[in-house]
Amino acid sequence: MARFTDEDDALLGELGVEVETKKHARHTPREERIIAGFEEIQRFVDQHGRAPEHGEERDIFERLYAVRLDRLRAQDDCRALIEPLDHQGLLAEGKRPRPGFSEAIDDDALLEQLGVTATTPSDISQLRHVRSAVERQEAEEIANRQKCEDFDRFKPLFQQVQAELDSGFRRTRPFELKAEIEAGGWFIVGGQKAYVATVGDIFTNPQGRTDARLRVIFDNGTESNMLMRSLQRALNKDEAGRRITAPVAGPLFAGEAAEGDQASGTIYVLRSKSDHPTVAANRNLVHKIGVTNLSVERRVAGARLQPTFLMADVEVIATYKLFNLGRSRLENLIHRIFAPARLEIEILDRFGRPFVPEEWFFVPLKAINDAVEKIMNGTIGQYVYDPKQASLVQVPNLSSSDRSPPP
Repeated sequence: MARFTDEDDALLGELGVEVETKKHARHTPREERIIAGFEEIQRFVDQHGRAPEHGEERDIFERLYAVRLDRLRAQDDCRALIEPLDHQGLLAEGKRPRPGFSEAIDDDALLEQLGVTATTPSDISQLRHVRSAVERQEAEEIANRQKCEDFDRFKPLFQQVQAELDSGFRRTRPFELKAEIEAGGWFIVGGQKAYVATVGDIFTNPQGRTDARLRVIFDNGTESNMLMRSLQRALNKDEAGRRITAPVAGPLFAGEAAEGDQASGTIYVLRSKSDHPTVAANRNLVHKIGVTNLSVERRVAGARLQPTFLMADVEVIATYKLFNLGRSRLENLIHRIFAPARLEIEILDRFGRPFVPEEWFFVPLKAINDAVEKIMNGTIGQYVYDPKQASLVQVPNLSSSDRSPPP
């Protein structure tokens, strides 16, 4: 039917013809939102050929539309409003809400449950912080840790790695590739050092990507059986996330300097002639380990007057020439290696003041020689010092399924 203009209406009025003006119904803001929401559902059906469905594996928008459709079906006033628009039969009888449906839930409440926030109120077309079901599972894996029952096996490793970081034998680097995650790997994630103790069998996940289940030990005594991609994602998202490099020793010692090498000091091992009861009773085990850029003879001159030498003369037991490495870094490393065997005594200096020496250890000379050799060949990171055995012991192969304690 043709619509009359204002001029047509005036002409008809002059001719005595009454024109019935049909007033268009106006919707309340709530009704307009209901209609707009239903039209979004209809567009989804046009694009996908089906009604939106529930399920963790479904897209966030589809899940939202499914809940919205349940709500519209359940409320009589909503059904009455949109039935004239329902050319797809979405409100047909028999299509009732799923069990457990709550009419009270709205878009914002659902988004909150799904861990999503909208950029503007009631605007689901613009979302931020959208996490898929897989991402939420990964986040839960990282957060849900359990106590590591055999942490005593791993604690020396964490101490060793920290010592090697302090000495410069290990460094931290930005995490880049999933391939860097392997058994024996070290990382910093969430402000904690993490050790990949085991890597399970490689498999293909539902997204067609390779993955594996890990056993990750954290320096606070907890562990997590997270997926490799969970750890990868956590490292990528953590601005402070890092990988810890393997120890690199380089040319530290030599009987003679090679061409281009620069001498940087001497490591010395001393034995005290002190009459302190503890020292006297363990003369062959109590050693001082230090580093100097002087001649060793000059360094120990006047030892009987220095509390660092236990106020007694000393005997030089061994020396090692140091090339191309900072003295203090290497000294710190050696001291940390033998920290579990540090001598705990207090002596008085020549003024009667108490002094606790820090460079003396209950360590046999063989263990010191062994440590120096392993620093030279770059394998020291695989060993820890065991005071009970008075020797360096190799860290067990934690990449295997054997979780028995070290020998």
